[in-house]
Amino acid sequence: MGKAADAHALFQQRIGQEDGVSDWFQVDQARINAFADATLDHQFIHIDPEKSAKLSPYKVTIAHGFLTLSLLPHLSGKIPPPEPKAMEGLVMAVNYGLDKVRFPAPVPVDSKIRARRSLAAADLKGTAVQLKQVVTIEIEGQEKPACVAESLTRFNYAD
Repeated sequence: MGKAADAHALFQQRIGQEDGVSDWFQVDQARINAFADATLDHQFIHIDPEKSAKLSPYKVTIAHGFLTLSLLPHLSGKIPPPEPKAMEGLVMAVNYGLDKVRFPAPVPVDSKIRARRSLAAADLKGTAVQLKQVVTIEIEGQEKPACVAESLTRFNYAD
């Protein structure tokens, strides 16, 4: 068996298990503004605290849903690999996409968020293993998560 097949067998044993939780990360107005500039999404609910206080149901600015989603690699990267032995022979990991994304709750400015990740599936793809991981972005002090995403990552091995 090659490195990919060995890793696949290890990942298969972890399906359904939680990998861990990241540290908290604060989403401040400067980050929200920078994201608005990068994406040209300057809706007032993101960048105008005064107008948001008057007109928004949240009464404060909120992070873009796609900003929250874009933090997934950073937050998820702070969680240890699901199976350290499966990293042997790994050449690179590539974002392959998303199967499902939902934004159940907004992220108010200055909130702290973190990622909770679990392994949903592992498929052997030649010299790669494709992982489907469910990543839930939690908001400190809130019951509903900011984002729930099924993230697909291809782990490419030197077989």
